[in-house]
Amino acid sequence: MTMMRAIIYDGKGGVNLKERNRPRIEDPTDAIVKIIYTTICGTDLHILGGHVPSCKADRVLGHEGVGVVDVAGPGVKRFKEGDKVLISCISSCATCKFCRKGMYSHCELGGWCLGHTTDGTQAEYTRIPLADSSLYPVPENVDLKALVMLSDILPTGLECGVLNGRVQPGCTVAIIGAGPVGLSALITAQLYSPSMIICIDKDPSRLEVAKKLGATMTIEAGAGVENKVKDATNGMGVDTAIEAVGFPATLELAQDLVAAGGTIANIGVHGESCNLKIDKLWGHNITLTTRLVDTVTTPMLLRLFASGNIRAKDLITHDFKFGDMEEAYSTFKSASKHNALKMLISME
Repeated sequence: MTMMRAIIYDGKGGVNLKERNRPRIEDPTDAIVKIIYTTICGTDLHILGGHVPSCKADRVLGHEGVGVVDVAGPGVKRFKEGDKVLISCISSCATCKFCRKGMYSHCELGGWCLGHTTDGTQAEYTRIPLADSSLYPVPENVDLKALVMLSDILPTGLECGVLNGRVQPGCTVAIIGAGPVGLSALITAQLYSPSMIICIDKDPSRLEVAKKLGATMTIEAGAGVENKVKDATNGMGVDTAIEAVGFPATLELAQDLVAAGGTIANIGVHGESCNLKIDKLWGHNITLTTRLVDTVTTPMLLRLFASGNIRAKDLITHDFKFGDMEEAYSTFKSASKHNALKMLISME
């Protein structure tokens, strides 16, 4: 059997670049995609941290990428060999009861399976189940490197943060966490014309990026954050607080920053329970939303990206060859030390 290289989760908090059998068509609706570019997600680090026990050892990680269809199963109608495609982080049958509701993340046949319950995209080749509704044609004359950001983080920022957070013209927004997903929320929030976007992070370099991407105000995490946000909003707090870290303390901070009648939108992947300050929130008409990205906004984002209205490339800070993937993980784990946001992984 033909072999390939892949990043394998060891089940003990680490990854290894190993030889692996190249995937084959298992179902008629599968496609085998040869990867051109992939990346590392914060969720991959949550897997390494043991926060996603449903992902088992020996799994090929990764759920983002751009590639070329190498083989299309006999049931695949929209794609053929040689087509360039964007891989969605969520696989969807498009017909089950959840997909009919637009909840692709809960698809009865797919959902978040790549790099989770099936082998993922951090490999030279990957099998994409339900290919017709889990791949997107690449628009002409676009930057394929930047396009990788549309696999996951931009639809996640938009759907789980901006839309679930009810961002609308004239409102005020605080984004807690200026990592890739928080910055994606910053980029896409501007599509809805809020009057103020405050970005909060402990890393000054990430706050500098947030300023360049359009943040109205940045605040370094620590004592006094709540007072600074209240001062900036005439004592009210923000209409939307987006939590994009996944720690108990940051969700608690979101509860402190939101104004009466406001919305807390959780994006962060939480590995442990958080306190709900119900004694503070109960009389203030606060809405708390959660969501796993459904990628229902990907077609819209693709059109905006193709027209030059989404600054996806600004999220890429490092470019590694696939053979250096273990080093890329090491860099991403120490993101603040390396001023790292997204790791672009290029196949040789």
